[in-house]
Amino acid sequence: MKTRLLILSLFFTMIGIPASLPLCAVQHKEVETSLNVDRQLEYCNTQIHHALNELRQKDGSYNFGMEPRNILSQDRQKGWNCRPATAEEWCGGFWPGILWMDYSVSKDSTVLKAAEGYTAALRHIAYEPIYDHDIGFLMFCSFGKGYDALTKTGATAADKGARRLSADYRRVICDAADSLATLFNPMVGTILSWPRNVKMFGGHNTIMDNMMNLDMMFWASRNGGNPLLYDLAVAHAKTTMQHHFRPDGSCYHVAVYDTLDGHFMKGVTHQGYADTSMWARGQSWAIYGYTMVYRYTHNPVFLQFAQKVADVYLRRLGCRLTKAGAVEADSLIPKWDFDDPDLHASKDASAACVVADALLELCHYVSGEKGQYYKTVATKMLTELSTPNYLSGKRNVSFLLHSTGHHPAGSEIDASIIYADYYYLEALLRLKNIGL
Repeated sequence: MKTRLLILSLFFTMIGIPASLPLCAVQHKEVETSLNVDRQLEYCNTQIHHALNELRQKDGSYNFGMEPRNILSQDRQKGWNCRPATAEEWCGGFWPGILWMDYSVSKDSTVLKAAEGYTAALRHIAYEPIYDHDIGFLMFCSFGKGYDALTKTGATAADKGARRLSADYRRVICDAADSLATLFNPMVGTILSWPRNVKMFGGHNTIMDNMMNLDMMFWASRNGGNPLLYDLAVAHAKTTMQHHFRPDGSCYHVAVYDTLDGHFMKGVTHQGYADTSMWARGQSWAIYGYTMVYRYTHNPVFLQFAQKVADVYLRRLGCRLTKAGAVEADSLIPKWDFDDPDLHASKDASAACVVADALLELCHYVSGEKGQYYKTVATKMLTELSTPNYLSGKRNVSFLLHSTGHHPAGSEIDASIIYADYYYLEALLRLKNIGL
């Protein structure tokens, strides 16, 4: 694996950068919000305990090898449908990540024990032949959140168990990042997302979701992993920025490149409405992804691009400013695809969670009125998600209702989905840290 990484170091021709993108001026004043972050965090903790009760087996133990995935709208039970903790199940890391985030604020020993068990069940994935790009979601959303929780809760020399565990988690993350890097194609300049689908798409395929997995590579490069991981992540972000987007900043779901000479062939969809449409969750990955890339690189080109992809999303969502400076929209929760002509098309709360989460980070990097605008929109998104229309409450053990997974396949439509809960909780914690 190390040899392959050294071979990849031969690739680093600078990729063309688009012209600077101007900030759009907005008028804004601070507005009242009904969102109580601490109350919502308590709600999440309550739902987690309901879920853990549902997940307990007759002997009181948990089957850590089965990770929560969804609760479908037609399900009569209130508990999670679970999937095996394998590389083929891309959502496996979100539940342990949720547990670690909750533990970071609740210090709940029951949650801690569950977090350790569900995280450990994924460890083997870092040391198996790479399956696809989702190893980033699997390993960094679990082990990464675990590392954060263990190191930021004041582990001392007396707490040798936590120190040993966090050191082990760091090694696992770095090893998983090395595995992800083996999917990087130096002729193309991006990570191959789905090796199993090269024939189906007719070439090297890179999906927008893959931007999220650069987080693990950047982190590993700074925390004892191979420094080359940073360069590969930057190259992927630059190539994606150059080919994966339309002029207005909306993205294709899949970019297909020639496997021999690496040239861009086409942009298509797999989970969106059409090749030319703006799939809501895909655009949310772009907003979060480029905001995160700027966090690690401090390259203003990535900051400008993060704003461009965020602004087209907000325009299409219908965000508008009143004369009083308040942000308004009919709803801040998007249809699953902005271009689905069905007026009653299913919503995707998961996309709203990811965008709110991203904007709460992006607002720190953008000064003045526009940064405040991003914060206000994100807060209003979380406020709408925190109403009875979207909270699961007693209907099931998840946090949220009304997400959409793979609409063209008829899968997980109007469902509770684990990654919606993950980014909802992450966004709440981010907002708690910066304050309303």
